Amino acid sequence: MDMKDKRKRRRPRRLLTGVAILFFLAFALAAGGLLAFANLDAPTGLVETGGSPFEVRAGDSGDGVAARLEREGLIRSALLFRALVRLRGEAGQVKAGTYLVTPELTTGEVLALLASGRQMLVRVTIPEGLASRKVAELLSEAGICEADAFLAATRDQALLSGLGIPSGSAEGYLFPDTYLFEPDTDPARVVRAMVDGFRGALEREAPEALSLEPGKLHEKVVLASIVEREYRAPDEAPLMAGVFYNRIQIGMPLQSCATVVYVITEELGKPHPELLLYRDLEIESPFNTYMYRGLPPAPIANPGLVALVAALEPEETDYLYFRLVDAAAGRHKFSVTYDEHEDAAPLAVKRSGS
Repeated sequence: MDMKDKRKRRRPRRLLTGVAILFFLAFALAAGGLLAFANLDAPTGLVETGGSPFEVRAGDSGDGVAARLEREGLIRSALLFRALVRLRGEAGQVKAGTYLVTPELTTGEVLALLASGRQMLVRVTIPEGLASRKVAELLSEAGICEADAFLAATRDQALLSGLGIPSGSAEGYLFPDTYLFEPDTDPARVVRAMVDGFRGALEREAPEALSLEPGKLHEKVVLASIVEREYRAPDEAPLMAGVFYNRIQIGMPLQSCATVVYVITEELGKPHPELLLYRDLEIESPFNTYMYRGLPPAPIANPGLVALVAALEPEETDYLYFRLVDAAAGRHKFSVTYDEHEDAAPLAVKRSGS
């Protein structure tokens, strides 16, 4: 065999060796790329345990969002985020809103979240006994909706009619509870949710109430709003409701200090008084139950379940009066006659006015 034939046999071996090297290099590069991608796509480890809110503002570009995400430590690489946006096309376009970026999210998952429109929910707790104005302030502080817009929604007659509320306002039907809303929620949607909460609570605890005519139920809500602002110990709420029903039946004024406070704070816009004066009891208003007999024209607050059930199921007694006698425990002395009521005065820490 001559040298020429030997060279011919070596060429295939060299060619195979070269292909193997190229394949290995390509594999190494691919593996390295995958490792690099995995590293850049991994969670940063800088996100707080409960998650971090991130706002995508209307008009924000994908590049700008990527840069802010990296700057705030929510993703490892703005470059990778931008690449994924382009790769995913329409499905990768971020939507305006506020999102909760949690610690376990990769860069790709952060993009999916921002493109989904699933915004962060804001938790807000509405305590019992607040008037709509205070509810509106809490919602505004939480970033759920503007206070004025919410109050306008509570007076929207078309909305109220659709919700079956026979009043000029949703006052009394905004059920006190803890709610979850998206930031900048439509105020009408918030009102609907709270009225749904009202009806849901009654369906669970006093389902017969929902079969009442709207006007009759409204009367119960009005009374419940007064009881809400008067009682301190829950077991006394049905007794107070019974006192007010007894007064209505004999044509006696309700004489609830809570209604006078409503006039001062909600109608006159003054601070909550620490003590009512006799001149306060003479303020002209249809809500002043010292001046006008019967129920006021509308609820004075948004009652919770205890007060609602008390108004629907009052305790049957002969009591016509009650007076606060233990401020620390919130206990009242209930009396049948005015003389008994007056005899309890030395025991009272402060006058309840009822």
